[in-house]
Amino acid sequence: MSVTPDLLTEHLLDAARRAGADAADAMAIAGQSLAIDVRAGQLEQAERAEGVDIGLRVLVGQRQASVSASDISASTITALAERAVAMAREAPEDPYIGLASDDLLAKDWDIAALDLCEDAPEPEPAALQEAARAAEAAAQAVAGVTQVQSASAVYDRRQIALATSAGFAGGYTLTDHGLSCVAIAGQGAGMERDHDGDGRVYHADLRSPEEIGRLAGERAVERLGARKPPTGAYPVLFDERVARSLIGHLLGAANGASVARGASWLRDRLGEQVLPEGMDIVEDPHRPRVMGSRPFDAEGLPTRRRSLVENGVLTGWILDLANARKLGLEPTANAKRGVGSPPSPGSWNIALTQGTKSRDELLRDMGTGLLVTSMIGSTINPNTGDYSRGVSGFWVENGEISHAINEGTIAGSLPEFLRRMTPANDARTHLSHVVPSLLVEGLTLAGA
Repeated sequence: MSVTPDLLTEHLLDAARRAGADAADAMAIAGQSLAIDVRAGQLEQAERAEGVDIGLRVLVGQRQASVSASDISASTITALAERAVAMAREAPEDPYIGLASDDLLAKDWDIAALDLCEDAPEPEPAALQEAARAAEAAAQAVAGVTQVQSASAVYDRRQIALATSAGFAGGYTLTDHGLSCVAIAGQGAGMERDHDGDGRVYHADLRSPEEIGRLAGERAVERLGARKPPTGAYPVLFDERVARSLIGHLLGAANGASVARGASWLRDRLGEQVLPEGMDIVEDPHRPRVMGSRPFDAEGLPTRRRSLVENGVLTGWILDLANARKLGLEPTANAKRGVGSPPSPGSWNIALTQGTKSRDELLRDMGTGLLVTSMIGSTINPNTGDYSRGVSGFWVENGEISHAINEGTIAGSLPEFLRRMTPANDARTHLSHVVPSLLVEGLTLAGA
């Protein structure tokens, strides 16, 4: 690529000024990706993509507009800026929009300390194909597996640059290696499916294809003979694979956009107990070698480590500039954006306090109940937190797994059961969201 992302953002800002914008910010992303799918031991699909995407947000007074393109020619950049300014002049006024002032902007950062990019050549397609083939073979070798639906290996590298007319300019490069496998066990109407996968910044950190394939196969076989669960109130243990969704719902309710709209069951609970005592949710965008780490947010503010929940008490919101202004608060450097959209709040890496017991120990403690390993659908009332989801997993009798369960539904009040959950100690610490298995007493379960 002859023009780098940082130069592209400069060109976009220059074009915005010439077009009559009062202020602007620009983003450019240059990426390369490679994806290999294997089926029945043979190459099924291979895709390689390269491209550059550019985005420009312009402000004219208190009006704004965002535009994007994948053509980086000078004529396109000029036309893009002119179109954006014309759109902004027709947009409604918003008293809360605006770029960050100089005193809020990130001034320096150590991108090397975050270790977000592997300094190595792009992997050969043959190497990705062999990894996918090995995962498929390991899954197929599990007794009871009838077919492997997919085995895929992927690689992605992105250079990201952000600049604003207020004087901020910064960028970083991300790499992402991934491997996944989906296995099917059984025949006809009794077929069951499950999967496993891994994604890392560095290829050397990936779990082996053999382990990923084997686990996908074993999980599929374990689901054979599934039945509907009984109806009643039972303890439910959310496996580590799905437990993060519970914390995700909490983070969604703490999102400044939801709070500012009044569409959040947390809106009046700042400073109140939302988790059991002794439990924290810590946001840390500076964890090295983790995909969710960032040196600055999408508005150029320096990211930092902080507690969202401390000793069970909600201590703050997830805010970008505009929603912080709406709420009369300071921004928390949580702005995210794509090339074609304005900033909006979102969380970075988070970690929930882990417990002292293993998942198996919590199973023994629960006695009779449900172990949830997958969920489908979602009905959550954003104002009340009323919760209902379809689930599958395993029925537990006297602290031991009895048989597989599917076509179940769990329901309850999210604000209530979050305050009485018990964490295990099995969270995977390399993930962006580090959340262990979670035991919740007294959820309503519906099945047969």
